[in-house]
Amino acid sequence: MRSYVVGGAVRDQLLGLPVQDRDHVVIGATPEQMLAAGFRPVGKDFPVFLHPETQEEYALARTERKTAKGYHGFAFYTAPDVTLEQDLVRRDLTINAMALGEEGEIVDPYGGQADLGGRVFRHVSEAFAEDPVRILRVARFAARLPEFRVADTTNALMRRMVDEGEVDALVPERVWQELSRGLMEQRPSRMLAVLRDCGALARILPELGVPQEPGEEGDARIMDAIDGAARRAHPLEVRFAVLMLGLGTNAAPDPKPVQDVCKRLKVPNECRDLALMTARETGLAAQRSVALDPEAIVSLFERCDAFRKPERFAQMLLAAASAPRVPNLLQQTAPQITKALAAARAVNAGEIAQRYVESKDRIPEAVHAGRVSAVEEALGPGH
Repeated sequence: MRSYVVGGAVRDQLLGLPVQDRDHVVIGATPEQMLAAGFRPVGKDFPVFLHPETQEEYALARTERKTAKGYHGFAFYTAPDVTLEQDLVRRDLTINAMALGEEGEIVDPYGGQADLGGRVFRHVSEAFAEDPVRILRVARFAARLPEFRVADTTNALMRRMVDEGEVDALVPERVWQELSRGLMEQRPSRMLAVLRDCGALARILPELGVPQEPGEEGDARIMDAIDGAARRAHPLEVRFAVLMLGLGTNAAPDPKPVQDVCKRLKVPNECRDLALMTARETGLAAQRSVALDPEAIVSLFERCDAFRKPERFAQMLLAAASAPRVPNLLQQTAPQITKALAAARAVNAGEIAQRYVESKDRIPEAVHAGRVSAVEEALGPGH
């Protein structure tokens, strides 16, 4: 029995990057031997165990065979006679198909170190085509390692997978998982470019207004906007909202395609709500050419539930500031709006309510008026 560190940990160590998680593959062992050594089984589809002390994952070496479309359609074989090379050949990219032995030796049967040096994403074997998630993973790796390029042969293989409908078999949850992880990398535009170049973007996000072929004219501002959100280290909710501002072909954002995308990909509520609110308010603001008055500002706060959720409203302003198309009023007046929100939130709604105990139906109107007055005073004449 012998174990090796495999995959991303080896890649990142050779690149001089921080190693986040260490996965291990075990050669020449049975599940019974792993249990006897104190490992705890956790794998559902194939034997994976947690180390009794480090809690790192140890998987028995395995081979796999495609049995149906999609990424669930596999049959796995694990046995002591499966070699390290047989296990590594089923992996996606050569840079992820290396192993680190117990004495520190690098096992690299498929040229991963050469591709690291050449900054190339290259598939290990034709088995790549059996799992459509690998297209998403390559795109995510491109966002994380933007200096890498996709090998022509690998891009051609991914395009063939798209043409054969493999991407259509992806479940929404997995698409969202990979998309959201890519958005959190240093250059999310590279993810979009890789998906575009192999034709997958048109299947996954057909609403996005970026060119669908390399060299095609398109809205480069979308790419710049999402990269800008990444440079500013905005959270996922903001980055997704910025991406959604690039939907469609209209100058002003439209909540309808945003809603369609969120429903199709089963986007989590926090990301969905911020994206919808940002599209709605940025679209409205893009139609105005004069400064918002106190009445309109307070109405904006009320529509956005800013008094109960000021942090989300602040995120909406961050996303609106990165709007990839026409400038909008939220961009131009964000400091004043932030100041106005502080003033409006300082209004004591409970105290106002006490004045109308005999006519409670007037309370909302009175609170609203108090907030408008506070905003007007905070912004001053001409605001």
